[in-house]
Formats: sequence, C-alpha cells, structure tokens
Amino acid sequence: MAAPILQQPSFLLANLKADSTTKPLLQRCQDLVRIIDEYPAKELHLIFPWLVESVFGSLDGIIAGWNLRLLHARSSDYNIVMNFLNPNGPMMKLVYKLQAEEYKYEIPVNYLPGPVKACIQQGVLPDCPLFHNKLQFPLSGLLTVNLALNPFEFFMFNFAYCLITPKVSLPSCSTDSAYFVLVDTYLQYFLPTEGSVPPSPFSDSRGSVTAPSPRPSTGYGVHSPSLLKHHIFHQPSVNADPAAQEIWRSETLLQMFVEIWLHHYSLEMYQKLQSPQVKEPFTPTEEHVLVVRLLVKHLHAFSNSLKPEQLTSSPSAHSHTHTSPLEEFKRVVVQRFVQQKLYLFLQHCFSHWPLDASFRAVLETWLSYVQPWRYTREKTNPQPDQNRTVPDKWESFVQENLLIYTKLFQVFLNRAIRTDLVNAKNALMVFRVSKVFAQLNLAEMIQKGEQLFLEPEHVLHHRQPRGYLTPSQGGSYLSSRQRVVTDMVFRVKSHVYALEGQDCQYKQMFGTELRGAVMKLIQIIAQARQTAKRISDHSSEVASNSSFLSWFGLGSSDLNNTFTSGEPDESGECLRKTHEFLDKALENLCQIFKLNQGQLTQLMSNLDSSQDDGNCKQLPDCIHGENGLMLTDLGRRQFGEQMNALCSRPDFLGRLGRHYLTDPKSTIKLRQSPMSQRTLERKRHPRLSLRGLASYRTMVLLLLFYMVGAFLSFGPGSSTLLIVAGGFLYGLMMTLIGEKLKTH
Repeated sequence: MAAPILQQPSFLLANLKADSTTKPLLQRCQDLVRIIDEYPAKELHLIFPWLVESVFGSLDGIIAGWNLRLLHARSSDYNIVMNFLNPNGPMMKLVYKLQAEEYKYEIPVNYLPGPVKACIQQGVLPDCPLFHNKLQFPLSGLLTVNLALNPFEFFMFNFAYCLITPKVSLPSCSTDSAYFVLVDTYLQYFLPTEGSVPPSPFSDSRGSVTAPSPRPSTGYGVHSPSLLKHHIFHQPSVNADPAAQEIWRSETLLQMFVEIWLHHYSLEMYQKLQSPQVKEPFTPTEEHVLVVRLLVKHLHAFSNSLKPEQLTSSPSAHSHTHTSPLEEFKRVVVQRFVQQKLYLFLQHCFSHWPLDASFRAVLETWLSYVQPWRYTREKTNPQPDQNRTVPDKWESFVQENLLIYTKLFQVFLNRAIRTDLVNAKNALMVFRVSKVFAQLNLAEMIQKGEQLFLEPEHVLHHRQPRGYLTPSQGGSYLSSRQRVVTDMVFRVKSHVYALEGQDCQYKQMFGTELRGAVMKLIQIIAQARQTAKRISDHSSEVASNSSFLSWFGLGSSDLNNTFTSGEPDESGECLRKTHEFLDKALENLCQIFKLNQGQLTQLMSNLDSSQDDGNCKQLPDCIHGENGLMLTDLGRRQFGEQMNALCSRPDFLGRLGRHYLTDPKSTIKLRQSPMSQRTLERKRHPRLSLRGLASYRTMVLLLLFYMVGAFLSFGPGSSTLLIVAGGFLYGLMMTLIGEKLKTH
C-alpha cells in the first residue's frame, strides 16, 4: 500500500471543514486520529484552532461545537467523545505534539474575566502569573490586545470557557454530562490524590507560568513570598527533575479553571455592585456552580492527600529536605489559588441568587468548602450527627478562612429570613446550614478566630522575625508561646484584610447584633412550623371530605397538591419533612449560639398563643363543651345583622330574602300564642333554619328526585344542581306571585 501523500495545510483544513458537515462523528474522529499520528506538527499547527473551536464551540457562543454540556451517556456519541478527549486520548496527544514546538495561539482580551480585562486595559499587570509574558500589544493600542497562549493553555482556556459560553437555551443541568465528567477526569489526572502527574509523551521543557513580580510584605492582606516559584513559576530546564517539568500543567489547569470560572468579581467591583443602579457583570448558572463545587471538593481531597511527614514538618525543614513540587503545591493550593476568588464568587451568589430551591447548588458549594475534613482518606468510625466532632487540627484552616464561615453565614441568615420556609426544600437548606455549624468544636474554633482578629494592634508591635532563639540558645518558652499567638493573630488579620480590604467593618458571628437576627430567624421558623401544621390539618380535613364530595361528582382529583406551593410531592409528605427539618434546625441553632431553652420555650408558647387567639377571632362566639366547641346564643346571632339588613330592604331582593329567611305562617301562629313579647320578637328575626331537611317527607322527596334523575341518566351532582335550581326558581316564583296578589 502506498504511503499517504501529504497535502498542503490549506487543503487539509479545507477537507476537514468539508467532512465536518458530511461525515458522522465516529468517522471524523477516526480520520483525526490518523492525521494526528501521521502529520508533522508544522501542518497540525494550522488545524489546531479550528479543531478546538469545532469541539468546544466558539467563544461568542455562535458555534455550538460538540455540545459537551448536553451530551449524556445514553447518547451514541458519548463514548466516542470521551475517548477522543481523554487525558491520554488523541486530542491531548495533539496538544503535546504542538507543545514540543514554540507555537502560540491568540485569545482576544475581551473574553477574559472582567477584573483581568480591566487590569490589562488600565495597563496594570494582572495578579495571576498565568497571564504574564503573554500579552501581545499591537500598534493600534490596548483595545485590540491579545493573549498568546501555548497549545496546552489554549486547549484548557477553551475547555474552561465552554462552561460559561452564552447559550440561547439550555435544559436543566446535569452532573452526568460529558462536560462534567471530563472536568472530573482532568482534575483526577492533573491533580492526583495518589502518585504523581503522568509525564507527557513528548519532551517538553517549556513550562509556561512565570514567577510574579516580587512585592514587599509590609502589612496585612499581602501573601508571603511563594514557596513554589522555584518549581512552578520558574520555567524548568531540560535537565531538571521530571516531576518539576510536569508540575506546570497541574498549576496551569488549576489557574485556568479558577480564573475563568471564579474570577468575575474583584473587591472593588463587588463593592460597586451594592448599588442597585450598577448592572451585574456576570451571572453564573446552576450548572456553573455545580462544576465549581466539583472543583472545590477535589481540591480539598488533593490538598488532604499531602503526606503526613510533609504536613507536620516546619517550613524551615523543607529547605533542607527534598520535597517534591507536587507536595509543595498541595500545601498551598486552596489558600493561595482559590480562597479569595471563591469568597467573592460565593458572596455574589448569596446576595443575588433568586430565593428559590436552585440556591441549593450554591449552598452545597459553600458547605463543601468549609468542611475540608470530609474529604480526607482517613478511615474513621462514622459518628452520629449529634456527636460529629471537628478534629482540632483543622483549627488553623477555620481561622485562615474566618470570613467564609462568618460573613457568608450572616448573608445566608438574611436570605433565610426572606425565604418561604414552609417549602420543604427551603426548610432543608436552613437545616443543612445549622447541621454543619452545629458540629462539635466548630463554633468554638470560629469564636477563637474572631477573638484573634479582635486582638488590639499593639500585640503585633513586638512581632519578631521567624528566626527566634530556642530555650537552649537563650530564649524562653514564654516567648515561643507569644510568637505562636502573634503568628495566629497576624494570619487571621491578613486573611480578613486581604478579602475585605483594610477598612472593613467586621461583624462578629457571635455578637449581639447577629444574635438578634438569629432570634428573628427562630421566630420565623416557629411561624413556618405553625403554618405547615395548619395547612396539614386543613389538607386532612379536605381529604376526609373528598369521599363525600366525590359521590356528588364535586371532589377534586388533585387535593393533595392544593397547598404544596407547586411541589410535585404529596402535600402531607412535604409538610412532614418541613416540620422535621425546622425542628432539627431549631435544635441546632440553640446548640450553636447556646440559646437559653427557657427563652426559646417562652417564644414558642407566645407564638402558639397568638396563633390560637387569631384562630379564635375567626370563629363565632363559642364555649368548650363535652363534645368540643359549642355556639352560644350570641354566636348563633352573630351573623344576624347582615340577614336583618337584607330582609329590611323594600326591593325585590329584600322580599326574596324574607321568603327564605322568615316564615310568615309561624309569625301568625306566634301572634296568637301566649308567648312573651321577647320570645315573639326573637322568633320573628330572620334566621337560617335547616330543620326542614330533617323531615321524613323531605327525605322521601329527595330520594324520589334522585331516582328519577338516575332513570334519566343524570348523575348525583347533576341531580343536586337541578334540585337547588328548582328550589331557587320556586322561591323566585312565589315571591313574584305574592307581590302580585298583594297588589290586587
């Protein structure tokens, strides 16, 4: 068989474009596998941008690509796509083949996240080193500036951007789409929790992330010099450690995901967004948030896979012992690369997300981040929920993420107060938050972190450099303890000021103001419980009457959904869950904030009394008898004023009311009887009497009417309507006839 004739690059690209509209996906992928294997990088270079766009779609959303977000395992193309885009698949082989050369691919700066784009347009270098040494400034100025990326960066940028590309319409999100599975696959491969990153099949000494420009550490909010600059930020040489050569891919993937998915809000931009006149620059979707949660969970697992000896060693020891770049990366990955951008992202979602059940995705992302102990490989005996304890070793994490616990809890509290807690899904979210924060030891860790932040400034005036003298060198154990406390204070203050700015006004989670808000939430929870109980009782009453009404054809076939607020589940089950979630939430809130049980009981009893009073005001005057509530004489006459007003009218409606509500014959008999005048007047008042329905004569007539209706193929409901209509027409005719007789 003759060897394939190499085509000119222009013909190769033209043929691939033509095949994309005529050949099925399987055949196109098979052709691409052959082309990637046989053609040199020089020719593959020209088809790479088109191929990436064909797979992930265009950045403006006009070209849909392979629709990875809509592709599911039940599709016949699913396995074809997954095999082609696998980290060891043909597409990544093409990336590595081009990576071995010095090819660059441009991305317009307009597609970068808002804060990054603003920095570049202002002539300021972005903080993220991913964008350093990659800006291409044309002669026309900054408006058309592009970003020159290597093949791996270009591939990951388009893959990450695929999630936020504007779409005309997208059905409900799913965590089993090809895109979601690929994100998880790439995270597992490039940020492994076991072993190291597999090497690329092509020699590559062009790590692309450069070291950031040094900044003086002069105050709070400035991170310490990077521990990674010798391994990650510095481009390794050919003879460097193979692990060091490969670590740049892990950091590139992470920084690309964080920048594209999270870095849409800066501190200054978020402060401007508090004004209602400012339009939001970016609104994430539920699918977007679910992918971010996947990233958060994996980063915790990745960070927690740090070897125990590396975890317990002091920083000074690392300078004398060999530590792999991957282990160093695990040590700082969450705090240094994710924390600030995720905080602003979550804070924006908390403040702007609709008050509906879709907020659950945002909530679970937050709860995943504040519980890193859930993503460890330690085998521990499962503890009951009420006995679940946060290990002491996580105290530093809580302190260095204090705002993500306290500030976001306060924002959630404001949301919960405005949410319909009768809805079971909303009640579940309140329960979930209370359950997480009620874990033993967590509230104490948060309180300690707040106390450290509120330490007076003079505590830090005598802060010494890290080179302390040990007791054997003339130092003291007291100075060592003071150093530890001072370091803890400095870390907490640096964290808060870095995320909120130097002029932030910190509100304590366990302060007086927030305690008042918690009590307000508890009151709303109690009201929601009462409402759920009242709706449940009413639903039970309606259900008990449904059999009687259905006999007349008047019963509803959807009684269970009457009070479910649009929930598809049965009302009784939803309300039962609501009551259960709210009860547990109350219990957890009391545990978190150490609320006095007596005050809570008094609050609940006052609410019950007010509810009972409100219900009693809706009923006529009654007393409690042996068989329940009984009407008094006043209760029997409480609607009499309206009937008196109707029967006193001189027009036709008044005469019709007197026909139905008074009995002229009984009035004549009463005048001839020896009754007292008071009894006589009471009997003459209009009243609604149903005693006539209890006579045998009336019941026999009704039975005959129903039998005739059944003979004429009328149902019970139709017969009842005819009887009521006939009775009304009879009264109408008698009123008219009586008026004519009176006239003559």
